[in-house]
Amino acid sequence: MSEETYLYFNGINGATGDYELPPMKAKDLSAVALGETISEELYRELKNRHDNQEAHYGINADTSDLAETGWAVIFAAKDKQAPAIREALKPLLNLRKEQATKKNETYYKEFMGAEGYRPGDSHLDFLGREPRQMGPGPANPEKVPYYLLIVGDPETIPYRFQYQLDVQYAVGRIHFDTLEAYAQYAQSVVEAETGGELRLPRKAVFFGAKSSHDQATTLSAEQLITPLSKEVNTLQPNWDVQTLLAEKAKKAQLGALLGGKETPAFLFTASHGMGFPNGHPRQFPHQGALLCSDWPGPRAWKEPIPEDFYFSADDVSKDANLLGLIAFFFACYGAGTPQLDEFSRKALKAREAIAPHAFVARLPQRLLAHPKGSALAVVGHVERAWGYSFMWRDAGRQLQVFKDTLDQLMAGVPVGAAVEWFNERHAELSVVLTNEIEEINEYGKRRDDAKIAGLWTANKDARSYVIIGDPAVRLFTAPEDEKPAKRPTVTLPDATKATLGALSAESGAAAENTAAPQAAADTPTDYAVPFGLKEQVNDLTTSLRQFTDQLAQSLSKAASDISTLEVTTYTAGDLETLAKGEETQVELRALTRIAFDGDTQIYVPAEKQKIEEGLWQIHTAMVQEAQANRAKFLQTMAEMATNLLKSLKP
Repeated sequence: MSEETYLYFNGINGATGDYELPPMKAKDLSAVALGETISEELYRELKNRHDNQEAHYGINADTSDLAETGWAVIFAAKDKQAPAIREALKPLLNLRKEQATKKNETYYKEFMGAEGYRPGDSHLDFLGREPRQMGPGPANPEKVPYYLLIVGDPETIPYRFQYQLDVQYAVGRIHFDTLEAYAQYAQSVVEAETGGELRLPRKAVFFGAKSSHDQATTLSAEQLITPLSKEVNTLQPNWDVQTLLAEKAKKAQLGALLGGKETPAFLFTASHGMGFPNGHPRQFPHQGALLCSDWPGPRAWKEPIPEDFYFSADDVSKDANLLGLIAFFFACYGAGTPQLDEFSRKALKAREAIAPHAFVARLPQRLLAHPKGSALAVVGHVERAWGYSFMWRDAGRQLQVFKDTLDQLMAGVPVGAAVEWFNERHAELSVVLTNEIEEINEYGKRRDDAKIAGLWTANKDARSYVIIGDPAVRLFTAPEDEKPAKRPTVTLPDATKATLGALSAESGAAAENTAAPQAAADTPTDYAVPFGLKEQVNDLTTSLRQFTDQLAQSLSKAASDISTLEVTTYTAGDLETLAKGEETQVELRALTRIAFDGDTQIYVPAEKQKIEEGLWQIHTAMVQEAQANRAKFLQTMAEMATNLLKSLKP
């Protein structure tokens, strides 16, 4: 790959229909990479992980036995709703405590209150503080268990903390809007593991969206989905492996796979993930939704993306039954969105905000909290996904990490242990990249932009795969000699709902009484309203969202109309005639076009028709004024969208 080769993202801007982030050159990403550093402590841990790859799981134990590995839940220290959420999760916590206890010794722990995550904690801050007193290195379940479930939104407990812990531990996260959603997920996991009825067919489906003239989905369909499904079929011959590509990978088909009659035990999708501008009304509900082959592609479709083209949380049927499903979404924002952009900044400059705050994608939230039976886990990407996950410079297709992960997952290994292969890849790439940057910056090694860009993007990509769900869950399929059973329905008893409703109101009131007004105003969270009141505003929220979505499309159209700024300057033979509205001879003397990304084209007469200095000064003044007006207009649009978003927050 030369430095002029463009790198393509798997993400589409739903507000404009363009690529969510335009293709970028290797030299531009190389400049960003060379300005980055990681802490010495984290580098040592990554290097230790890389140098000791035989200790694959970060623990010397049977990863299928919680009595050996341990299991812990992590809350934010200042989360006032933690006691109520803990009560909602109690069936799952009780099960994990039982599984992590052998004889009189338990490796089950709860880190909450003073023992929980504190604002600004690095993973080493958290691990080193009493009662853990754990340094870097493989897990020691006597101090900190191997399986760690973070409970909370990524604004309160950041994604970076999760990435860091994930180097040596098997980490997952859950975050829901209501106590009922937490309870539904807990009960679904308990039913899957102890109910005895969940015996799913050994069916895996590989779903690869592909649209015309779109390099990203063409690459993922042909170089990831197609060969990976064949490899998995060879590794797991007792599984029914199905592959759906292009025209067979449309929204209606995905609906059948996500809660419909064709829902498999394991689903792997590769597609664009939907992205929306910061504060757009569709950002929170639809960012990370899966764009299907219904989209005609970038040449045929140059408008905002309609919901008919992508599958979002809103499209999961109320009658869906997802119990036991584990899904893997290869898509931008498929698992979540950080507040700050990792990729669009210039070297050594601050990252820009791409969302009002970090959040978990709504689609996995919906799948893991469905009221008739929840999926067990979704593996997905935070931020943008890259082709570097499965392609590498001159070496071509690289699927070993995916193969090893899926092979173990389909063999019954818990999802947190199965995805350790991605953590190893992250560690290896981090070490190689850090060494390469040091050689260039400190010792004058000749800079290879293509190599640096590849290492940097691949490292970010590998780091950003996360688990939404309990990392200790696994696939539950029928033995070969046993007929698969129909998925049981799992619903919360009315008595449980009533208890949770009372807890919602109580915990919400307590939070309102103790929260600082500034934090409530400036840091929007999904707990801003007591849990019990959320259901009462659903209808109003839906109506507001429909209205604001229509308004947002109008604003998006207005923005697209000014995406290219054009300023023209003419001279007229007779101004008086022109002022009267009558025809007179006019001549174009200067033309300036400025694209949205800053690319500027200037046209002036040939040498024999030189433009006068005074006329040129008038033209440049007009260009500056037009640029200022466009910037002001876009700022006003952003403020309007942000205010509308606030009105949608329950």
